[in-house]
Amino acid sequence: MKDLVVIGQGYVGLPLSQAAAKAGFKVTGLEVNQDVVDGLNSGSSHVEDISENDLRIMLENGYQATTDNSVIQEADVIVICVPTPLGDAGRPDLFAVEAATEAIAQHLVKKSLVVLESTTYPGTTEEILKPAFEENGRQLDEDFFLAFSPERIDPGNKIYRLENTPKVVGGASSKSGDLAVEFYSQFIEEVVKVKGTKEAETAKLLENTYRHINIGLVNEMAKFSHELDIDIWEVIKAAKTKPFGFQAFYPGPGVGGHCIPIDPSYLNYSVRKALGHPFRFVDLAEDINNSMPNYVVQRIQDLLNEHQKSLKGAKVLLLGVSYKANISDQRHSPAIPVGQGLADKGAELSYHDANVAKWQLNGEELESVAGLDEAVQSADIVILLQAHREYDLHDIGKKAKLFFDTRGATDSDEAYVL
Repeated sequence: MKDLVVIGQGYVGLPLSQAAAKAGFKVTGLEVNQDVVDGLNSGSSHVEDISENDLRIMLENGYQATTDNSVIQEADVIVICVPTPLGDAGRPDLFAVEAATEAIAQHLVKKSLVVLESTTYPGTTEEILKPAFEENGRQLDEDFFLAFSPERIDPGNKIYRLENTPKVVGGASSKSGDLAVEFYSQFIEEVVKVKGTKEAETAKLLENTYRHINIGLVNEMAKFSHELDIDIWEVIKAAKTKPFGFQAFYPGPGVGGHCIPIDPSYLNYSVRKALGHPFRFVDLAEDINNSMPNYVVQRIQDLLNEHQKSLKGAKVLLLGVSYKANISDQRHSPAIPVGQGLADKGAELSYHDANVAKWQLNGEELESVAGLDEAVQSADIVILLQAHREYDLHDIGKKAKLFFDTRGATDSDEAYVL
């Protein structure tokens, strides 16, 4: 049995810990948050994709969580899965990565394989991690091994999970890359080795920049299609019948989550830093996608005006405040700027989300309405922001005074769509 330390026990680190423990590794989850550690060790999971039963099995297989960095000394493999949010002016905030790197450098005594999974800009692995580990005379491929492997966790996805999603790895050397492939191959069905760490780092950014730009394209088309009286949803439905050369993307109230609003900015930062000019596609897509919450607010105001109702004082019910359907994760959810925009114009806001019992907006804590039918019928307008599976959209469309669907998810003739 090999010892594995996974630094960071969030939506990436905990599923990785689960898969490795199931494959026979002795797994220790290293966390800075003592409350998270206490919860995990007592069998309480804070990650939706890991059930209490999953965690119980992990604990039975020897998994434990800790805040003690000294566990690094016994590790054969160390994987860094810490958050990398955006800092000021779009600059990546690598505080957590740097702290993890420092902890490893202080406690690295075995010839361990270190893998960074946290999303970052190209060059991070070799510019930050490698020099830190080479202090005190240590040498790559003699005293430690180093690789980068981008996380591809899709929260709530029941089809593609960690084990059956191809895993990209790039080593700081060929030997390091081979060891990373060997490690991940023990619990992931397909592992793809690329040339080096920069290529692996950039692959993750390309994946989400591709999505970001194409979502920006259809969002822009949704705006002018409305003005030209064209049904953009029917257009996309028709276009995707082509069996080659087209992939369907859909407009919405904005982009959210842990990847699309952030990853393209890493790539843009890297281009600006190295070449002195912006990645213009990213800038344009960001402008368009960031404009969508305000566009939704304006559409709501126009729709109410057409029905002789002011937005100020109107009872507005939001359906779904998470960043994607059927999960509770609210990171960068477009519901926040949409809600703020409506509140700033004087709307009386309420929301419903079976996955989110309490929601923070403008410093105020709101509670999900208890009776959905009653809330729908009493609202001046109902806005669908996430098409959670429990919503009977045809029924909601019939009962609502006005129903605005930002997801093109309803077949109700009474609904207005983005």
